Amino acid sequence: MQLPSLFTDARYFQIIFQSAFLSYGLFFLHWDNEAWLYATYFITSLITQFVCERVLGKKNIPLWQRYKKGIPSVLISSFGLSLLLKTNDPWVAVLAAVVSILSKFIIRIKGKHIFNPSALGITVAVLLTGNAWISPGQWGSGAVILFGVCSLGFVVTTRVQKLDVSLSFLGTFAALLFIRQVIYLGWPMDHFIQSVSTGSLLLFSFFMITDPRTTPNHSVVRILWSAAIAAVAFYLSAFKFMNGAPIFVLVLAQPLVPLLDILFRARKFEWGSSKKFTPQEAEFLQTVYSRSVM
Repeated sequence: MQLPSLFTDARYFQIIFQSAFLSYGLFFLHWDNEAWLYATYFITSLITQFVCERVLGKKNIPLWQRYKKGIPSVLISSFGLSLLLKTNDPWVAVLAAVVSILSKFIIRIKGKHIFNPSALGITVAVLLTGNAWISPGQWGSGAVILFGVCSLGFVVTTRVQKLDVSLSFLGTFAALLFIRQVIYLGWPMDHFIQSVSTGSLLLFSFFMITDPRTTPNHSVVRILWSAAIAAVAFYLSAFKFMNGAPIFVLVLAQPLVPLLDILFRARKFEWGSSKKFTPQEAEFLQTVYSRSVM
């Protein structure tokens, strides 16, 4: 039996884990009355993707084939909005979803879109409308969510070979926060641990900044770029009290990526070209798949 294609595209792993996080919020953290918001994000994103593929897509490939290939990325962007962006206005939700998907088609250089779609949608909605916000407190800071996000995020980033981005960003941000809160201000360790274990920060570290299509191709440059984002985000969070600073800094930094790719050449990432499974991984996944269809 052939290994199912489900396990050969890292985007499906990310969709599964994002679904788990959203389910965790709905059923264990009791997020209420937001079904309309999630439905708006997903429906608007899928419609926008279809329109963009029809109008702006490559005409030498059948429309349905193009649309089908892009659906996993659309779902990832929709989950990103659902997990991080809050608003009471349906039209703001529509705006965020449209900006997220449309940016992939119209803001591109050499076949690589510039902005992380959901990060740009969140930034536009928060900064331009004044009627949307990022809610880090909705996740709490318990050990369960910390362990879950870190371990699942580790798997996802390993599959797309961008774990270096997560470790560089989170390590730099945590180190700077430790120096300020524990060493300089003398605050207890509990406060520091709570600051670095919020669900929003960990989701950003493992599922947003690691987007392989919007990070530098060169590994060393990618690590330095992530550390620089962490340093600026730390400054804005600690001294300017800016909520959601990492997302805003990421959007500001992403236009530099094409220039860095020109200056420091390396192989360009393509979905589906992630490293092959080891024999042990292939055997494990084959076992999981065979049992799931029994």
